[in-house]
Amino acid sequence: MKRLFGLLISGALIAGSGGTALAQQSNSRVKQDFKDVGKNTRKAAKATGKTIWKTTKKVVNMGAKATSKGADKVQEKTK
Repeated sequence: MKRLFGLLISGALIAGSGGTALAQQSNSRVKQDFKDVGKNTRKAAKATGKTIWKTTKKVVNMGAKATSKGADKVQEKTK
Protein backbone atom coordinates (compact mmCIF):
# COMPACT_ATOMS: atom_id res chain seq x y z
CA MET A 1 0.00 0.00 0.00
CA LYS A 2 2.78 2.41 0.91
CA ARG A 3 4.58 1.50 -2.28
CA LEU A 4 1.46 2.15 -4.38
CA PHE A 5 0.98 5.51 -2.68
CA GLY A 6 4.61 6.40 -3.41
CA LEU A 7 4.20 5.46 -7.07
CA LEU A 8 1.09 7.62 -7.37
CA ILE A 9 2.84 10.63 -5.86
CA SER A 10 5.88 10.08 -8.10
CA GLY A 11 3.64 9.84 -11.16
CA ALA A 12 1.84 13.04 -10.20
CA LEU A 13 5.14 14.91 -9.78
CA ILE A 14 6.44 13.70 -13.13
CA ALA A 15 3.21 14.63 -14.89
CA GLY A 16 3.22 18.06 -13.25
CA SER A 17 6.77 18.79 -14.35
CA GLY A 18 5.87 17.79 -17.91
CA GLY A 19 3.08 20.34 -17.89
CA THR A 20 5.54 23.02 -16.83
CA ALA A 21 7.80 22.14 -19.75
CA LEU A 22 4.88 22.45 -22.16
CA ALA A 23 3.94 25.81 -20.67
CA GLN A 24 7.50 27.07 -21.19
CA GLN A 25 7.47 25.91 -24.79
CA SER A 26 4.17 27.61 -25.51
CA ASN A 27 5.45 30.76 -23.77
CA SER A 28 8.47 30.69 -26.09
CA ARG A 29 6.15 30.28 -29.07
CA VAL A 30 4.07 33.26 -27.95
CA LYS A 31 7.20 35.40 -27.70
CA GLN A 32 8.26 34.36 -31.20
CA ASP A 33 4.78 35.11 -32.53
CA PHE A 34 4.96 38.64 -31.10
CA LYS A 35 8.38 39.11 -32.68
CA ASP A 36 7.02 37.96 -36.04
CA VAL A 37 4.07 40.33 -35.73
CA GLY A 38 6.45 43.21 -35.03
CA LYS A 39 8.60 42.35 -38.05
CA ASN A 40 5.58 42.08 -40.33
CA THR A 41 4.24 45.40 -39.06
CA ARG A 42 7.60 47.02 -39.78
CA LYS A 43 7.64 45.63 -43.32
CA ALA A 44 4.09 46.84 -43.96
CA ALA A 45 4.89 50.31 -42.64
CA LYS A 46 7.98 50.56 -44.85
CA ALA A 47 6.02 49.43 -47.92
CA THR A 48 3.27 51.94 -47.19
CA GLY A 49 5.80 54.73 -46.72
CA LYS A 50 7.50 53.93 -50.01
CA THR A 51 4.18 53.89 -51.86
CA ILE A 52 3.14 57.21 -50.36
CA TRP A 53 6.50 58.73 -51.25
CA LYS A 54 6.28 57.56 -54.89
CA THR A 55 2.67 58.70 -55.29
CA THR A 56 3.39 62.09 -53.74
CA LYS A 57 6.33 62.57 -56.07
CA LYS A 58 4.17 61.76 -59.11
CA VAL A 59 1.42 64.15 -58.00
CA VAL A 60 3.86 66.99 -57.34
CA ASN A 61 5.52 66.51 -60.73
CA MET A 62 2.15 66.45 -62.50
CA GLY A 63 1.17 69.66 -60.70
CA ALA A 64 4.45 71.30 -61.69
CA LYS A 65 3.93 70.34 -65.33
CA ALA A 66 0.39 71.74 -65.31
CA THR A 67 1.60 74.96 -63.70
CA SER A 68 4.37 75.27 -66.27
CA LYS A 69 1.87 74.72 -69.09
CA GLY A 70 -0.44 77.40 -67.67
CA ALA A 71 2.48 79.81 -67.24
CA ASP A 72 3.53 79.25 -70.87
CA LYS A 73 -0.01 80.05 -72.06
CA VAL A 74 -0.05 83.25 -70.05
CA GLN A 75 3.37 84.22 -71.38
CA GLU A 76 2.24 83.66 -74.98
CA LYS A 77 -0.87 85.80 -74.47
CA THR A 78 1.10 88.68 -73.02
CA LYS A 79 3.49 88.99 -75.95
